[in-house]
Amino acid sequence: MTQICSTRKSALILLLLSFFMLTAATRAMAQPLPKVTIEFPEKTDKENAPIALQILFLITILTLAPSIIIMMTSFTRLIIVFHFLRQALGTQQAPANQVVVGLSLFLTFFIMQPVIIQINDSALQPFLAEKITQEAAIENAMTPVRAFMLKQVRDKDLMLFVKLAKIERPKNQEDLPTYVLIPSFIISELRIAFQLGFVIYMPLLLIDLIVGVILMSMGMMMLPPVMISMPFKILLFVLVDGWYLVIDSVVSGF
Repeated sequence: MTQICSTRKSALILLLLSFFMLTAATRAMAQPLPKVTIEFPEKTDKENAPIALQILFLITILTLAPSIIIMMTSFTRLIIVFHFLRQALGTQQAPANQVVVGLSLFLTFFIMQPVIIQINDSALQPFLAEKITQEAAIENAMTPVRAFMLKQVRDKDLMLFVKLAKIERPKNQEDLPTYVLIPSFIISELRIAFQLGFVIYMPLLLIDLIVGVILMSMGMMMLPPVMISMPFKILLFVLVDGWYLVIDSVVSGF
């Protein structure tokens, strides 16, 4: 009963966020679009130069926003683990790339839901209500994201980038720069993803070895062992409820 209530609550939050985004988009479309022009001011016009640079910087950030958001969430670990799983099963393009990416995105939203709610409550809604400034909204939005990354990152990876950045060792988490935290989080996620991929790969690789030895003993060396072992790997994966075990282990790691 508790799980059903939790599921209904999550679905309600998702519905409210979708309604909020749809309403905001409808209001934006109903209003006339402003005319945006980019001009390079003359050297004598010192007041307009910072504004032009800010616009160019904003356009660059918007272009890189999807990559920035993906690398600062659980998406990296999920997509790598699912890739290792597909390679270990030997099913080539099954499941398809669209299915793997879609599953990773929805699981990322599921894992990051507490962070999204905190960002919405402490940064987005106050900023839309004009209660805080843009700088304060960005700072409030980065706080839960930093807390999420700090839970997953290793101290060894943090010290590596602190050393490479040639800065003093931070006394606490608040003193740690974000530009040091992000790459440390990424390589920590890569390490954990490869560890999980190795654990997934080994049992399925054992089936390949057994089938290969049997085929060689029977003198059928021209027959690719993958063609024979793939049905047995799929059967084993289904019997042990592999998707349940893989997703449970990956999501529980967060």
